[in-house]
Amino acid sequence: MASVKSLAKDTAIYGMSSIVGRFLNWCLVPIYTNVFAAAEYGVVTLIYSIVALALIILTYGMETGFFRFANHERWKDPMQVYSTTLVSIGVSSIVFIIAACILSPELARWMECGAHPSFVWMMAIAVGVDAYTSIPFAYLRYKKRPLRFAALRLIGIGLNIGLNLFFILLCPWLWKVAPAWIGWFYNPTFGIGYIFLANLISSLTTLLLLYPEIVVARLTFCFKLWKEMIVYSYPLLILGIAGIMNQTIDKILYPLLVPDKVEAMTGLGIYGANYKIAIVMVMFIQAFRFAYEPFIFAQNKESGSGDKNQAYRDAMKYFVIFALLIFLGVMYYLPVLKYFISPHYFSGLKVVPIIMIAELCFGIFFNLSLWYKLTDKTIWGMWFSLMGLGVTLLLNILFVPTFGYIACAWAALGCYGTMMIVSYFVGKAKHPIGYDIKRVGFYSIVAAAFYVVGIYAIATPYASLNLSLRTILLIAYIMLVFKVERLNLRSLVPHRHH
Repeated sequence: MASVKSLAKDTAIYGMSSIVGRFLNWCLVPIYTNVFAAAEYGVVTLIYSIVALALIILTYGMETGFFRFANHERWKDPMQVYSTTLVSIGVSSIVFIIAACILSPELARWMECGAHPSFVWMMAIAVGVDAYTSIPFAYLRYKKRPLRFAALRLIGIGLNIGLNLFFILLCPWLWKVAPAWIGWFYNPTFGIGYIFLANLISSLTTLLLLYPEIVVARLTFCFKLWKEMIVYSYPLLILGIAGIMNQTIDKILYPLLVPDKVEAMTGLGIYGANYKIAIVMVMFIQAFRFAYEPFIFAQNKESGSGDKNQAYRDAMKYFVIFALLIFLGVMYYLPVLKYFISPHYFSGLKVVPIIMIAELCFGIFFNLSLWYKLTDKTIWGMWFSLMGLGVTLLLNILFVPTFGYIACAWAALGCYGTMMIVSYFVGKAKHPIGYDIKRVGFYSIVAAAFYVVGIYAIATPYASLNLSLRTILLIAYIMLVFKVERLNLRSLVPHRHH
């Protein structure tokens, strides 16, 4: 239980940067959806979907590879591992940036922003820099420095948000009242380009702030080590590509599957905006991931098999408990949370519960992934993700032309649900952990019942009464967890040793 408490503490600290940052970015959505037309926001959704895929390709599984080999029994010098990883990612990122800048006019036409190739090269530089800085950030996680990790993340995120507010809100106002002040750098026709410019500036600033973590490495390159890391990591690259495509391929395919381009970009904008409401679950999973990967490798290195398996079982159980709590919270307060987007986008609210359940399935899948990472059988993760990608592609191609973006949401659920189920049964045969399926199933059924009661039974004409009754239900769920798990608040607080 002590190791799980440590995991929970690190998850909370890493989550501060992830959750607070994403929440602040989330708060930009009402600005975007009120300032830009749905078709313009569709372009933003498309470009960021491609960026997410590019970032996975440019890190090619080396984050996890770094953790594995920094804790590897055959490679005694973690700094050699760190330096080799930095050099590898640095070279590939530079090559990517140069190629993307050269091809920016053609790429811009494909991304429906042909008049602005600068959108492409700005995001190419930003994603190349982000890929490189992912390794110094991984080094901070390895050194168990979550506070500096969180501080640097928050500085970059804060700068990005501040620049968004400056370019999108303040500059248009100044352009009306005092254009001479900003006329030397501001162009009102640049529009959504300022979103990408803000991203670029914040990425470059983060790179500068990580200078101490970069120069601490001796920048040596061990080719033999690099080959072993690539062999270990390349299935994770395919896993990552398939995984991120499972998250983004619907947004990339959508304009291709809907014949009318204006209708396609408008629908994509509505879907992308409502997807942001469900991102609370994504934030929790990301925060958990930042803490969980170093945790499982350290646990495997230090503990006996019985202890470490119990820690893994506890981690899975409490992950599901908190994820279900987040699901209920978002769905109960959706009548309020929906105003984070413009009312013009409310037609897409029906995708929110589907996307949240899909992300919950993905979180469970991530928990289940520990067995093939610990046993160096990452090829299994590749097969699971490719299977999920096949489901995603099939369901999108079959149903998007008829049902629109709602089919994208159901395809995501079908994808992650399939990956979760298959991964569980294969893992049970290959490397059994002994997860408490009865307890996890119990909480899932309870949460489903609370959802039905809270959404369908509590539906009075009075919004404040509905929210009050749903809050009581949410508290009841939390109290039930404490009773079943026999928890008390004092047991959750780490003891201080004098």
